[in-house]
Amino acid sequence: MKNLIIAAVLVAVAGLALFYILRAKKRGQKCIGCPYSGKCGSKNCGCGTQSKEDGNS
Repeated sequence: MKNLIIAAVLVAVAGLALFYILRAKKRGQKCIGCPYSGKCGSKNCGCGTQSKEDGNS
C-alpha cells in the first residue's frame, strides 16, 4: 500500500511539473524559472542568455 501511495505522489508531482512547463511555454517564456523570462526578446535578457536574433544561442 505504501508503494502505491508513493507512486501516486510521484506521478502527481511529475504531472504538475509538466503542466507548469507547458503553460510557461504557451505564454512565450524562453527561460522557464528565470525572473527575466518575459524580457528575453531583447538582445540580452537578465539571466545571461542571448536571443537567437544575434546569431548566438
